[in-house]
Amino acid sequence: MKQEEPTEPGEQKRERSTGRRLRGAVAHYLGRAIVSGAIPPGERLTGEVANAEALDVSRSAYREAIQVLAAKGLVESRTKAGTRVLPRSRWNLLDPDIVAWAFSGEPDPGFIRDLFELRAIVEPAAARLAAQRRDKDDIAALKAALVGMRRHTLATEAGRDADRAFHDALLQATHNDALITLSASIGAAVNWTTRFKQRTKALPRDPVPDHARVSDAVIAGDADAAEAAMRALVDLAFEDTRAVLAEP
Repeated sequence: MKQEEPTEPGEQKRERSTGRRLRGAVAHYLGRAIVSGAIPPGERLTGEVANAEALDVSRSAYREAIQVLAAKGLVESRTKAGTRVLPRSRWNLLDPDIVAWAFSGEPDPGFIRDLFELRAIVEPAAARLAAQRRDKDDIAALKAALVGMRRHTLATEAGRDADRAFHDALLQATHNDALITLSASIGAAVNWTTRFKQRTKALPRDPVPDHARVSDAVIAGDADAAEAAMRALVDLAFEDTRAVLAEP
């Protein structure tokens, strides 16, 4: 039997990279379809072979994509029963990918409301803790994020990255590990609702001063002012978003 030539490390890396891209593309395609309702809860996905052929990917790439969706609570695979879409109550709605998929089409107004209610519960309390516990590194991170937001504006990707960094820095400043685990979820909610608000026109107002008031209060160690400023920030952002939802 002819011995196979060993695969070079660079080739292995390219193969792994290609596999990850295929898995990600399939997960993205199916995830969007499930979250949008195109594939409703309870529906069984076509068999592995048929779906892999339809999507022009290998069975292994399709299988790995299903594992990604299962980890997010979107689907469940059982021997003989196949793969079915789970009820929405089982979905990990705070997963950043699910948030992104929800906004890839026309987002559900109820989901947008849920995200803002979550922010209204978490972020004002986090701002209070941040004002009480922030250290010099936290202060530097907040200031750097504000500089980025002012320099780039939230109309740009760089500005939205800075916005996410601001909210991340605020949660980091609480020095509460449980709250910090929400950073990716809060960041995704902030990013996608900001994108949504300006999908057809510029933002109705500049939200940077709202963030500056939060930062100033946290840096000053004024817990009451920090909580109030963050509550106002979230409320105003929700008002702006509802105005966009009301547009014809």
